[in-house]
Amino acid sequence: MARDRQLPPLPSVSPLSRRSLLGGAAAAAGAVALTGTAASPASAATARDVDVAIVGGGLAGLTAARDLVAGGKTVAVLEARDRVGGRVLNLKLANGGETEGGGEFIGPTQDRIKALADSLGVATFATYNTGNNLLYKDGKKTPYATDGLLGSVPPIDAAGLANAAIVQASLDDMAKTIPVDAPWTAAKAEEWDRQTFESWLRGNAVIPSAKFLLDVACTSIFSAEPRELSLLFVLFYIAAAGNETTPGTLERLTETAGGAQELRFVGGSQLVPIKLAATLGDRVVLNAPVRTIAKSGSKYVVTADGVTVTAKRVVVAVPPPLAARITYDPLLPAARDQLTQRLPMASVGKAIAIYDTPFWRADGLNGQVVSDTGVISSTFDNSPPDASYGALMGFIEADEARKYDAASEAEVKAAVLKDYVTYFGSKAASPTSFVLQRWNNEAYTRGGPVSIGAPGVLTQYGPALRTPVGGIHWAGTETSVHWMGFMDGAVRSGERVAKEVLAVL
Repeated sequence: MARDRQLPPLPSVSPLSRRSLLGGAAAAAGAVALTGTAASPASAATARDVDVAIVGGGLAGLTAARDLVAGGKTVAVLEARDRVGGRVLNLKLANGGETEGGGEFIGPTQDRIKALADSLGVATFATYNTGNNLLYKDGKKTPYATDGLLGSVPPIDAAGLANAAIVQASLDDMAKTIPVDAPWTAAKAEEWDRQTFESWLRGNAVIPSAKFLLDVACTSIFSAEPRELSLLFVLFYIAAAGNETTPGTLERLTETAGGAQELRFVGGSQLVPIKLAATLGDRVVLNAPVRTIAKSGSKYVVTADGVTVTAKRVVVAVPPPLAARITYDPLLPAARDQLTQRLPMASVGKAIAIYDTPFWRADGLNGQVVSDTGVISSTFDNSPPDASYGALMGFIEADEARKYDAASEAEVKAAVLKDYVTYFGSKAASPTSFVLQRWNNEAYTRGGPVSIGAPGVLTQYGPALRTPVGGIHWAGTETSVHWMGFMDGAVRSGERVAKEVLAVL
């Protein structure tokens, strides 16, 4: 999927690139340890009466709050954690630095997160992509160029590359037929929603090496195995990887340079929600997990730990599985309730090893690996812009993430460092520090980077995804028609729901 290079034998079909596969791993990240200094603890205000109560202090909820305040409305943002940002998280390091433990990367057509960051003075820098990638397959480590004559093409057999490129083109062609605002209305929606992505791949990625590349791409993008996903859901995700004027493609989803993993935020992605929350001041209430949303006359009473908010409208801006844990009175319509039961979170963690220097760069490597074995199957160079220290970040995804859910941090660290030594040599065995973020074990996330759809979900329950229930409106990256599962999708959903609410208040 190299944007600027093509394999000569495949006219009109871009090859599946190493950069594409590895970049997709960042999608598994798609998706903040510090608190905004002006936010209120729940104990600071036990009762509030506002126009709009917002459940969730991630990018979606904070963006909605910003736009509603700009529209002259009063708001209260109720955040369960002691921090803002949701699935966007900076982890503090022993050396005083910070690294991204959650959503991290942005790229072309992710216009809304970029505009938000710019407005808050949060700068970006290019993801490190200079030097060779590594393919580790069948016990053999093979470096290969990211910008050679044929682009960053994984060193597998020509038949496998050709097959993978054809599969990529087929997925893009099918995705073009998906209406991003209503994928369940696509002409072949019923057919595509009856099968898993795994079953479709088995019939199309017929060369084993091609199937390997597509499997890695799937786990990297979704943090889920192909068997867990509806083909329609995968096509919708591809179609959504664009904006209002640029159709989505698999290449854009998975690329580093020119794709969704092109840029990082200086100071870490958490700075965006932190600075946004600071503009809202004490409208943001921390340590306030919402327990019930009850209709009371013409208003709603939102009850959280330590605070009760009365509001004309409610915006629920948390992932569907977490929205399902709230008690609603009256009950939600069956379609909405069943939808939230059927959109589980995928499974992901991030493991970051810190070194005195990014030593792999001296060996001509960019820190990006794709592997067919181990707990870590894809990695990135997560070093700061000035390379004042080295950081290797690896994704723990899908089956591997679930395998280690109950393991101790020491056990995970040992497994991760074993993989890093396999990929980068003995220097990787002795980091100066090590940080681990396991999203599956986060009480107010329960996985990541995004809720995933199995066969039958979108066609049966999709229309309930954004449809308001009385005065309750829905936001969050899962509700976005562009860049669902990414920070950009979260911002877009906040902007959309604010317009929706302002139109009726």
